[in-house]
Amino acid sequence: MSKVIRIGTRDSELALWQANTVQKKLDELGLNTQLVPVKSTGDLVLDKPLYELGITGIFTKTLDVALLRGDIDIAVHSMKDVPTQLPTGIIKAAVLERAISSDVLVHSGSDFLKGEGTIATGSLRRKAQWLSRYPKHKVVDLRGNVNSRLLKLIENPWNGAIFAQAGLERIKLLPKDALPLDWMIPAPAQGAMLVVCLEKDKEILSQISSLNHEESDICTTIEREFLRTLEGGCTAPIGALATIKNQKVYFKGCLHALDGSTCIEIEKERPISNHEGFGKSCAYEVLENGGENLMESIKNELNTIH
Repeated sequence: MSKVIRIGTRDSELALWQANTVQKKLDELGLNTQLVPVKSTGDLVLDKPLYELGITGIFTKTLDVALLRGDIDIAVHSMKDVPTQLPTGIIKAAVLERAISSDVLVHSGSDFLKGEGTIATGSLRRKAQWLSRYPKHKVVDLRGNVNSRLLKLIENPWNGAIFAQAGLERIKLLPKDALPLDWMIPAPAQGAMLVVCLEKDKEILSQISSLNHEESDICTTIEREFLRTLEGGCTAPIGALATIKNQKVYFKGCLHALDGSTCIEIEKERPISNHEGFGKSCAYEVLENGGENLMESIKNELNTIH
């Protein structure tokens, strides 16, 4: 009998859905598996916005430690939560086929969009893009897993809250009247699931790599490369989306001021055969077109908050 592959995951309903999806795929390959749920710091500390915690990989760090200590063999993540620089000794094993990448607005009636309103989100990216489009609105912080955020929306006098469509669909909580935010550029790698393992564990890597979806891998790599080149270790309102059609990669990216007042966008295409470094070159173009000064002002503003 082959070794049991211990699958590390956060213990939220969505994270467990993701881990169960990976487990099912591995079971179909004839591999023995076991789920190992853990609670992350990001799930435990809910009274502060994520950017105030000042921690990179707040939802992934606990699983990184478990992996490096040998308590689990692989970890399953929402890829958008994973830092662009993985810890030493941990590598990408597979990117599963991506679900829909867009955001949606869950609301109690959309008439407020014509006037004033209050929207909830814990994302700097969503906040900045929303204020850019609706400058008269107020944006309040919203933390917690998908289930608890939906509950807080019911309990508070807000007009709506922004969620990733894929997350709500996966656990069957997407309201029928949810409003698709087609104009909002998603977080890099939103809608994708990432499996990581130890670099030295060649047997596990070989087994897991068969789950990799090449198109999703290419697109998320471009988006995360764009993010990493722009950020320089600083959290910022950055959106990125790469798609593939007819042997071409189409890329849209944006960098906003925290209050949405300034935005630098880029839209490019390139043959898929030449996708290497695409995200980085797009990021450099943004930096050259005012992005460097905008990033500096974002860092200064966030440092005053910290």
